[in-house]
Formats: sequence, C-alpha cells, structure tokens
Amino acid sequence: MLGTLCSLITALTCVTGVTVVTQKPSVVTVRRGETATMDCNQGTVSNTAYWYKQIPGGVPQFVLYFYHSYSSVTYGSGFSSPKFTSTHQSKSDYRLIINNVEETDSAVYYCKAWDSSVNDVVFGQGTKLIVTGSTLPAPVLTIYPPSSNELKSNKATLVCLVSQMSMGFADVIWMASGIPVTSGVSTSTAVQQPDKSFQISSYLAIETSDWNQDKVYTCKVSVGSSVSEKIIKKSDCGTEE
Repeated sequence: MLGTLCSLITALTCVTGVTVVTQKPSVVTVRRGETATMDCNQGTVSNTAYWYKQIPGGVPQFVLYFYHSYSSVTYGSGFSSPKFTSTHQSKSDYRLIINNVEETDSAVYYCKAWDSSVNDVVFGQGTKLIVTGSTLPAPVLTIYPPSSNELKSNKATLVCLVSQMSMGFADVIWMASGIPVTSGVSTSTAVQQPDKSFQISSYLAIETSDWNQDKVYTCKVSVGSSVSEKIIKKSDCGTEE
C-alpha cells in the first residue's frame, strides 16, 4: 500500500477517471512563525480531503483528513491541532492551514480525493511550502574541478556539492565570468542525510577550451533567505592525476 502511495505521489497527478484534483498555489513561501495556507479543488466526486506531506527523498506522511460534514479533523501520527487544521468552502473545495510554521514544515503537500466512480484515489499535483527565516543557516558549498581524464576531451564537468541545507529545496545558479549559464546545467533532487540536513549536487558541462582560458565559474545557491556562492577557476586548482 505504501509503495503504491509513493508511486502515485512521485507521479504527482494520478487521474484514473474524469476526476482532476487541482491544488493552488503551486508554491507557498512564508517566514518562520507565519501561517501557510493551500487550497484543493476536487471536482464533483469527493466529500473528503486527505492531505500528505513529503520531504524530498522521503516517504509520504499522512497529515489529516477532513470530511465536509464533520466538525473535527482526523490526524495522522505526529500531526495535531492547532499546528495543522483544515476548512472547507464546499463539498469539493478544501484548505489546509499550517500555523506557526518552522523550517521543518518545508515540504510538498499533496491533496488526495476518492473517485467512487472508479473506486480509486486521485492526487493533486502538490503545493511546495518553503519556510524562510533570518536564522536559517547558509548551505555549505564545495566545487570540484574536471578530472584530468575529462580534460583530454572537448567537454568537462564542474560539480557543485551543496550540503548542510536546512530544507530540501534550493535554487542553484551557475555563472561563467559573471554571466548566468543555463545550458549544460543539471541539478539533482535533495537527499536527506542522517543528521536531518539535506544535500544536492549540481553539474555544469563546459568546453575544455573555456576551462583552459582560466574562466571564473560561480555556483550560487539560495535556500530560503540564505544565499551562498563559491567560485572556481583553473589557476586555483592543482593538477589532477
């Protein structure tokens, strides 16, 4: 059952019949201590909204469900009022409310409906919650140069390892001589570490000739309100064997 749930959420939206679950907005950014809200429209087939929380690379966690005729919310393990609650505007319109948010609340929240016409569930596309704060620690950046074997060809790769992230979401920008680069950039999804921090890797494919010209490359990473950047150029690197 959990494997099926993970597969459905990984696919973001599962539409087995005519039902489409719509979540708005796609991204919510709030400061620590504020209240976050997100909405879910389930069309016409469901009277109950189920909400799940998933951090990058993690297992979906059941947060709560709310039946439109009930006056109370049923919670999953580890979730409770007044931190989490829900309201509804109709049988198909529901709202998840998260009070006094913390950085650990940063995750993607999915709304699930039950389509009785096909006896199956339907997930929304998810709402990403990003919690920022002035005390948010800056991530640690390490840039690795191309290997000597790579430099024998026309292409090379720079690797920016981003560690000690307090949440699983980050914006990574590469620059060459101060100019943003979009071509040849690939960034992994975040992976939670044993200490509960997150780590990602970003890759920039470059021309060997540009590296040999001693161009300055910058990896700039934003995690919430915290920004870190690191530069690398050939003349700063030792000879790789």
